[in-house]
Order: sequence, then C-alpha cells, then structure tokens
Amino acid sequence: MLQVLQYQKNGEMLVAELPQPQCRAGGILVRTVASLISAGTERSSVAGAQSSMLERARSQPEAVKQIIENIKKEGLIATYERVKSKLESYKMLGYSASGIVVESRCPEFATGDRVACAGAQFAHHAEYISVPKNLAVRIPDKVSFEDACYTTLGAIAMQGVRQADVRLGETVAVIGLGLLGQITVQLLKASGCRTVGLDINEALFPMASEFGCEATFVSKLESASAIKSFTRGLGTDAVIITASTDSDEPMLLALDIARKKSPVVVVGAVPMNVPRSPFYEKELELRISCSYGPGRYDPIYEENGIDYPSGYVRWTENRNMGAFLDLIAAGSLRVESMTTHRIAINDAVMGYDLITGKIREPYLGIVLNYPESAAPSKKCIKNKEFDKQSSVGLGLVGAGSFAQAMLLPPLKAAGVDFAAVSTSTPANAKSAAHKFGFAQFSTDSSEVIADKNVSFVVIASRHDSHARYVEQALIAGKPAFVEKPLAINREQLDAIDEFAANGRIMVGFNRRFSAPFKAIKEFFGKRSDPMTMVYRVNAGSIPKANWIQDTAQGGRIIGEGCHFFDCMTYLCGALPIAVYAESISGANREIANHDIVSITVKFTDGSVGTLHYFANGDASLGKEYCEVFCENSVAIMDNFTKVSLHRGKKQKILTFDGSKGHREEIEATVKAVKSGTPMPIGYAEIRAVTLATFAAEESLATGNKIPIM
Repeated sequence: MLQVLQYQKNGEMLVAELPQPQCRAGGILVRTVASLISAGTERSSVAGAQSSMLERARSQPEAVKQIIENIKKEGLIATYERVKSKLESYKMLGYSASGIVVESRCPEFATGDRVACAGAQFAHHAEYISVPKNLAVRIPDKVSFEDACYTTLGAIAMQGVRQADVRLGETVAVIGLGLLGQITVQLLKASGCRTVGLDINEALFPMASEFGCEATFVSKLESASAIKSFTRGLGTDAVIITASTDSDEPMLLALDIARKKSPVVVVGAVPMNVPRSPFYEKELELRISCSYGPGRYDPIYEENGIDYPSGYVRWTENRNMGAFLDLIAAGSLRVESMTTHRIAINDAVMGYDLITGKIREPYLGIVLNYPESAAPSKKCIKNKEFDKQSSVGLGLVGAGSFAQAMLLPPLKAAGVDFAAVSTSTPANAKSAAHKFGFAQFSTDSSEVIADKNVSFVVIASRHDSHARYVEQALIAGKPAFVEKPLAINREQLDAIDEFAANGRIMVGFNRRFSAPFKAIKEFFGKRSDPMTMVYRVNAGSIPKANWIQDTAQGGRIIGEGCHFFDCMTYLCGALPIAVYAESISGANREIANHDIVSITVKFTDGSVGTLHYFANGDASLGKEYCEVFCENSVAIMDNFTKVSLHRGKKQKILTFDGSKGHREEIEATVKAVKSGTPMPIGYAEIRAVTLATFAAEESLATGNKIPIM
C-alpha cells in the first residue's frame, strides 16, 4: 500500500510502498477513500523535522531535557543509540480519514460500512488503516467520503464550542479562520450565536462571512475597539482561539475583547504567556480544549474500546465525531466549499509543499484521494535481495526503540544476515529495514517466522505476545531469543514447556553478562556458604496509562523484575524455590502499589535474595544497586559503573562503562546458534526465574509465601 512518510533525519517527504497493517483486536481495517491534511498541525510537524538540529533543540527544550535524563539513567551510549534510531526513522502523518471497512474484529462494524476515522496513531495518510472502534463512526448516507474526512477536525472544533458553553444569542469571537476556525464559525451559527471572526489573512474573511460571521476583523490589538463597538460595549461572551502561532497576540487580544467573567477557550496551538492583570480584573476563565473530546489520550477508551457511560459523559470524542457528521447530513454544516485542493495519494508531497510554502498558492482544505484497490495490499515488502553471508538468517519480531538501540547493533556486529523484520506499524517496519538492511519488512510476524531465509528468531514485541511467537518459532524448528519476559502467566509457560525440548530458547536476561556482575561472580567463585543478596532498583514511575501498566501485559514485576531474579540466580548458582512479597498500601491512585515492593527469594542452596523494586524514588539516584554478602566478604555493584570488593579488611574498586551486558548476551547467543551448542542460559533457569515472578504476584495478592514448583 502507499503511505505518506517523513524521514526524521532530514525532513524529506515521500510516498512509500509499505505492508498493509493487520486488523487490530477490537477494531477495524479500513480501505481509505479520502484523508485531510491538517495544515496547522501537520505544518508544524513537517517544518520541525526539516529544520536544523540546533533549531530543533531550541524549539523542543522538553525533548532535550529528556535526553539528558536518559543519559543519567541509561548512559551515553544507550541514549545515543536511541536518539540515532529516532532520527533514522520514518514518521507517519495524518489523523483524519474516511473509507470502507474491509475487515472487522468488533461487533459495532461490518465489512462494507462507510466510516470516518480519527487518531494520529491510526488514521494516517495511507491506503489502509487499522483503527480501534472508538475512533471510528459510520458515515450517514447523505455525506460523501470527502466531507467525512473532515470529521476529526470537526470533532476538535465541536469540543472547543462545548468548552465555551455558549448560549443562544451570545456573541463569540473566533481568533484564527483556518479550517478549525471556519468549522467553529459554522457550529456557532448553528447554535444561534453572533460570531466575530479574526485572522491575519483577510482573504479568509469572505468564506467566514458566508459561513455565518456577522463581522470580521484583522487579528491585531488595534481591532479591539471595533469589536467592543460591535458588542455594544459589553465585550464578547466567549473567545475561542483556533489560531496556530508562536505570537502572544491572539491571547492578549482575547483578554482585551472578552467581557467580565467570560471564558477564553484555547483550541489551537498558541503560547500560554498569560498576563495576570486582565484575568484578575475581569475574573476571566481560561479553558483548554482537549482535542476531539473526552476519551482522547486515554488508552482504555481509545485502544481498549471501553466507552464512557453517556449518562455521565454525554459527549465523548466518538460522539462528537458522530454529531459532526449528523450536522453535515442535515445541511447545517458545509465543508465541501472549504476544499481548495484535491490531490491523488501518489502526489501527496505536493500538499506538503503547499502548507510549508514551497508552492506559493492560496489553500485551505487539502484532501488526498485514494484509488480503489482490487485486492488487499501486501503484508510483506521486499527491501533488497537477500544476501546470505552466514549460517544465521535473522527474523526480528518487533522493532521498537529498544530493539533498534540495544539488540540490532550487536546482532549486526555478530555477523548474522538480516533476513526479515515485522512490526505492527508499517512505517516502523520500513524504518528498521532501511536502517539495518533487512531484505524484507512486514506487518505479519507469522510470515517472518515462517520465512525460508529465517533460521533464528528474535522477539521484541509487546509482552503479551512473547510466548505466542516463541511457540511458533519452536514449532518451526527455529531457535528463539525473546526479550524478557518469556511469558506473562502460567498457561503461556506451560504451552512453551511442551515444545522446549524440541527447540532452543534464550531470554534477554542481559545483566548476568555484564562485566560488573561477572566480576562479582568471580570474586565469590570459591565460596561454600550461601549468599545474602540485596538488589535495589530505583525503577522510576510509569504512568498508569502506559501500555506496560496494562494488566494484559503482566505488570512490571513480571516484565522487569525477572531481570533481578535472574541476576541473583546467576550469582548464587541455584534456582529459586520460594517467594514472599510485600508492597506498599498507599491511597494515591496515581501510583501502582505493586510497583513499590520488597520481594524475598529463597534458593535451593540456602541463599536468600531480596529485591527492593521502587517506583517512588528520584531520577538523580542511579537506577540499580546490588550488595552481596558471603563468608565475611562483600561485593557492591553501583549502577554498572563501579564495583567495590571488600575482603580481609581491604577494599578494591573496579570501574566500568555502565553497559549492562546486551552486547555480550547477543554475542553468546549468536555463537550458540551458529555452533548448535546449548544456549547461554539453560531452560531450567529461565523457567524457574519466570515462575518466581508469577509467585511474587501471587504472594502480593494472597499475602502468603509461595513455593515454586
């Protein structure tokens, strides 16, 4: 299929052939008929990527701050690889489209339904899009696909009007008469309001007047007196700012023209440098309109399809989308006349040349049109000829930032042939193929695992899918390396057990391969007594909306705690046999109590390990710290940069570069795959560590000490 992309390193725009996305669970697969380029939002995004690195840094101080924090947390090399991976990727554009359902995995829609779709993560400028059900609505029979592709912007405008809470006969100023502003004017007209339109571009005034503006003015402070005269000296009953600008002038103008105790609603992208005096003297109310409406940015609503009850949340983003289409069908809104350009998807770059000013031509609504496809697009795209250089053909399932930064560079260095890569997002698959030279890229992981050129499968997808892909690889007779965790429940682990004898499995427990822990292992190499180990992890808080916090992904103890159980298993050389865990019992709903735990593990040799996994610390403290006591000796690992060894009243300090063993882990795994020798970690250890994480969760739930069987 064809899709509009932007290469992040140099800002180049292109229309690329990509694999068709899979229809998501609880969603629909849509063949796109029309999509709308949002001039304001997309112009900022495109122009930002086309600017220099210095200009990007100046315009994105929060991103620079995040990079600095990542350097402190993960080290310079790991952070560099992540930033490099981000720059060498393709960005998807678009968030408002319409088309026909070609596959449905939810009861709300059927094949053949005409739908309008929303979401920057989903409704891209692409021939096929996979959309969750709450971000799609049926198109009424009287509404065309071209009109329906305005639905997302319509929902944004509608939410802004709802935030203004206007009444019949009130006077409302709309600052910014682009697409959002023109739709807002029509919505206000339909609501029985008198509307004043303002923009720096007077060429937009005739359309605004046609849509219902009773007066139009140039958007500048000098227009305030004329607007006050229009309102008979009262001032506006509300101001809705739909402009997109770096200037403070729209906000200052809004404060000047608004009457006492009225709302100022920000819909567009404008600075929020608000002077105190006008707000204080007029007791104005500043309101921020959140995109399409309630549900936006809530993964439970958008991705999981859990609706808000209409009795409590009357207007969700989905219901706003539906209401907008109803108004078009009733003739209360006209969007067709806003379309100034219709461009075929093959020529989509022209649309971006318009909004960035490379083509100097007036524009407003730019609609991309898509050809009818006789058959679904491919799910696998050839990037280049497969060049077999070694005995190992790599098939990668999942190519997120971690895989690209931490797994693929050492895999490349280990000399494997990059045969195929799959991700759920077509653009990410292309990014990985482009950067690392995979012969083909796909959105179908099963195809990659089954590919004839793939002899070794690396799995770095979301946690709930790990066990399924491991099982597929083993059935196909191919060794598998899977990022932790191996499985998220006992049922998944049992299924893997059935095939473990027929294939070889390696899990990404990298810390045991790091130089600091190898040094500690050697330090205690001749011990006879059991060990006591204390591993403190300053894990950091992860918002509950993050996918990692989804219960379907197993949680953080199963997802990351397994690292530390494995490290203790490695140090003592024995398997875990029992687990007891306690978490805090706080009332703060923003914090997951199970992210702040102390877990004690007993091992078969009598050793005891305690994991303190804390998500309530401060980022200035290093993430990981481990103390090992045994036979009047102590070893202390401090965040992979230092190990202090204490014995005979003497201390020895070893220093390291902060790396956590990813390179050594991959080297050892590839060596085993090439030679046919056992994997670096035996399956019995991997299985016991995985069971220990399940036992920790069970102990947290029951308050009991849980034996591992």
